[in-house]
Amino acid sequence: MTATGWRNWSGTRTAHPVRTERPGSTEEVADAVARAVRDGLRVKAVGSGHSFTGAAVTDGVHLRMDALDRPVRVDARSGLVTVEAGMPLHRLNRVLAAHGLAMTNLGDIDRQTVSGAISTGTHGTGARSGSLAAQVVDLELVLADGSAVRCSARERPELFRAARIGLGALGVLTRVTLACEPAFALRAVEVPMRLGRVLGDLAELTAANEHFEFYWFPHTDRTLTKRNNRLPRGAPVRPLGRGRAWLDDAFLSNTLFEGVNRLGTAVPRAIPRLNAVAARALAPRVYSDASYRVFTSPRRVVFRELEYAVPRESLAGVLTAVRRWVDRSGEHIAFPAEVRFAPADDLWLSTAHGRDTAYLAVHQYHRRPHERYFRAVAAIADAVGGRPHWGKLHWLTAAELAGRYPHFEDFRRVRAASDPDGTFANSYLDRVLGAP
Repeated sequence: MTATGWRNWSGTRTAHPVRTERPGSTEEVADAVARAVRDGLRVKAVGSGHSFTGAAVTDGVHLRMDALDRPVRVDARSGLVTVEAGMPLHRLNRVLAAHGLAMTNLGDIDRQTVSGAISTGTHGTGARSGSLAAQVVDLELVLADGSAVRCSARERPELFRAARIGLGALGVLTRVTLACEPAFALRAVEVPMRLGRVLGDLAELTAANEHFEFYWFPHTDRTLTKRNNRLPRGAPVRPLGRGRAWLDDAFLSNTLFEGVNRLGTAVPRAIPRLNAVAARALAPRVYSDASYRVFTSPRRVVFRELEYAVPRESLAGVLTAVRRWVDRSGEHIAFPAEVRFAPADDLWLSTAHGRDTAYLAVHQYHRRPHERYFRAVAAIADAVGGRPHWGKLHWLTAAELAGRYPHFEDFRRVRAASDPDGTFANSYLDRVLGAP
């Protein structure tokens, strides 16, 4: 394909590669990588472009992964499902549902590709449910020498430990095998609560619910809490009616929210009052549906985002400090902050590696300034050893990140063996991992 310009979903990053290719098989990926190396060009795979960082930016060869989007093998008995790595999550969910299967946990957005989601550590919420990468049991990737290799806990185990959250630094993921489970339904309970009560009852809320999260409205003491728990197998589901679903998820959460943010951009001083009105207008709702329909929601309002993983026991202090900063700063923040939870895991570059984790994600409308707010939140999270999400905005470097990941140097060693000449490097990876 001829050279084309590219930009990510949020408009935070652009690229002008020498050429863009759209491989349709592992063999075509290997050929594209080999030709790029021969031409002295770097290579980056690109999926939906949902990362806010420059993880997919290159001035060499872009490999668009949307033609690698097919299911390869579905074993309903074992729950092992192999798909091509360019499959978007919303299609994966439908494929699994058609075979009576489901992912154990998902994030709240389903536009990412499978490879992009696992490579950047995409996660949902659940005190006992890990990230998407924790559900991976086998990977196929094309290395810089053009070879296609498989890795798992038994085959090339070190490469597997690194590649499950590999940032695109080790090669191009072409196939992913996921450990899925029989399809299940979730009962969702959404209730407004005061922030102080949420923080005071946090241990109980996270222990009593399979999936708990909450949204805090800056300039207020109000939150919206969300509890998702499994229904017994065979229990009837009671999804939102079509009208209520459209009103809540299409109109209020997207169309009206876009309008509110445009108003806040024109009149920033109105934002605290708008937040107070929005928080008070929230009504409780209870419904149940297939798990993937409850986990995910449409998100059409464009924003910027920073997310930090902090030790779970540090969350109350971190969020209290953020609230104090917002109240004193003079900044006007229209977007709610989102708080989610994850158990400790053993993935080398997982933000939850080795510790039970709380995630604090802060957002700002794309037409509003965000850097002062984000840097303040980052400094508060950095003070407790926070780890920034690999696919969201942050300013840390390899020197700063190395001390926060026990296996950081192990990852760099595997990277050096897999890509000794930096074929898959770019400026973002140079910053967060060091130059190859």
